[in-house]
Amino acid sequence: MEALMSTLESVASVTTTILISGESGVGKSVAARHIHDRSDRKDCPFVVINCGSIPENLIESELFGHMEGSFTGATKGGKAGLIELGDGGTVFLDEVGDLPQSIQVKLLHVIQEKKLIRVGGQKYIDVDIRIIAATNRDLPKMVEQGTFREDLYYRLSVVPITVPPLRERKDEIEELAWKFLSHYNSKYNYQKEFSPDLLHFFRSYQWPGNIRELENIIERLIVTVDSDIIRKKHLPAGLLDDEDISSEPLVVNKILTLKDATAMMETQLLELAAENLKSTYKIAKSLGVNQSTVVRKMKAYNMNIKKEETD
Repeated sequence: MEALMSTLESVASVTTTILISGESGVGKSVAARHIHDRSDRKDCPFVVINCGSIPENLIESELFGHMEGSFTGATKGGKAGLIELGDGGTVFLDEVGDLPQSIQVKLLHVIQEKKLIRVGGQKYIDVDIRIIAATNRDLPKMVEQGTFREDLYYRLSVVPITVPPLRERKDEIEELAWKFLSHYNSKYNYQKEFSPDLLHFFRSYQWPGNIRELENIIERLIVTVDSDIIRKKHLPAGLLDDEDISSEPLVVNKILTLKDATAMMETQLLELAAENLKSTYKIAKSLGVNQSTVVRKMKAYNMNIKKEETD
């Protein structure tokens, strides 16, 4: 990720067009915003256009604006398009691969000439914009198939940047998780924490939905879990494989004295067993120790001792 961040910093100081590629949810929009915020245009508009969310019959008007009376329902007095609203700043074209070919031609003209014509208009309007585009699609393949203009592709990809999926950025997962936890704790006025086994799951899970999935899961856990400690068992069932209790990890996150580390591990193991078993008798049987040992240690660690069941 150091190489990626270095590239983002380098391109921020210039106005060339950029094409950011990567799977859905990897943070392409965050990368685009990072570039804008570190550019000379940081105090000017940053206009986000989701090319895949605008109906095809409206997209020309939305992007380039329209004149009064240009079509049924046109705004009185006309309306500036999203590209025009970005004058002086940055226009971020998210999911640019979803643009209809008829719009691709007009966009190419804007990039080349820095001018546009509103729908129904006759005069060119100058626009000073920096274009950053993003896609999760294979644009070179679309060029080969004839569904994306080759000339537009090369205009957009003067500087191509690829954001890797979260599963290839394992070292960032825990940092992102704590960041989202802090954000949603503040938003919902909570003081929740992650358990070690949950953090271990975060680091080992493949995250097919990338950063967006991680953020959504954390927000969901914060608002739905009653406990102040969010544990792996609280995760949605669909995220978890069928696992035996014995496969749960015991995790140490920092260097401790052996005494403290032993206490930490025993606490985690007892908590995990207590969450899944009904009594100290069953906990002791599972851990291979005497019931009196379990009771003594649970008292020492100020843990709630469950009502006994011996059957």
